[in-house]
Amino acid sequence: MGNGMNKVLPGLYVGNYRDSKDSTQLERFQITHIVAIHDAARKLHSDKHYLCVLASDTPEQNLTQYFPLCNDFIHAARLRGGNVLIHCLAGMSRSVTVTVAYIMSVTSLSWKEALKVVRAGRNVANPNFGFQKQLQEFEAFRLSEERRRLKERFPSLALVAQDEEACRGMLRSYQSLVLSRDLCEGDCALGQTCPTGMCRANSKRLIRRRSSSQRTTPPSSPRTLPPTPTSTRRPRSGPAGLHYYTASAPPSRSSSRFDMTSLGVPGIGLSMCTAGGGGLSAPTSPHSSPPVSPQHWPRRASTLSKRPLS
Repeated sequence: MGNGMNKVLPGLYVGNYRDSKDSTQLERFQITHIVAIHDAARKLHSDKHYLCVLASDTPEQNLTQYFPLCNDFIHAARLRGGNVLIHCLAGMSRSVTVTVAYIMSVTSLSWKEALKVVRAGRNVANPNFGFQKQLQEFEAFRLSEERRRLKERFPSLALVAQDEEACRGMLRSYQSLVLSRDLCEGDCALGQTCPTGMCRANSKRLIRRRSSSQRTTPPSSPRTLPPTPTSTRRPRSGPAGLHYYTASAPPSRSSSRFDMTSLGVPGIGLSMCTAGGGGLSAPTSPHSSPPVSPQHWPRRASTLSKRPLS
């Protein structure tokens, strides 16, 4: 994108915004007309003829509506012997789309063949998928009408044979570049370096499968339990950490209360035991018998109500 403007056809160049400001390049290629198509297109050189089109590089942007206007400007300049530079910001999408539409309109090429012609001259040419769809629809529904309109507006046939021959040469060059891996068709495999940098880059999440002979089994390590979140609140089952030490379920609330009161062990000693210090073992909880329900004695006969005798 930063190697300067590129020649696509005689008198037709594609570049980026930096190229459009470079007076040295403009003078070297004898640029007389400039098509600027980007978000802030404006005239930069007073000695150049400009066509400024305000358009964004988004798939929703409608570029088809500008094709006839751009075709008239470009073709009229070339018929007069001028050299036209078509540029956007990066020289990849918007400017390439307008160039492809013009080549389709003045030759017998399809939109895919015209794109190959542009890519043979500028390998970073890559319209977004929305613009490619617009080119496809332009070819299917409006191209015949646009070719007929251009022939009526510009009856001269001075560029017809020249453009057809130049396009055939660019297509041959495109095939040679693809075979020599200097140019790709957008189908580079994952992990393969793209010669133009347009295909997907190497993914850092690429999983490399190794053969069984290269696989090494890591040494087995003892499984450790995940760390237990600490809490300032003591568990309801008893002292903190006791049930982790014994590796058993914590006792019930009733038995815990009974243990704490019946063991007679100070609380600090119990916490040292649960921490594993001093080689102490955890105290065992005595088996508590269920509480005895109160006995119900029979009521005294004297308390029973007596019915009066009849």
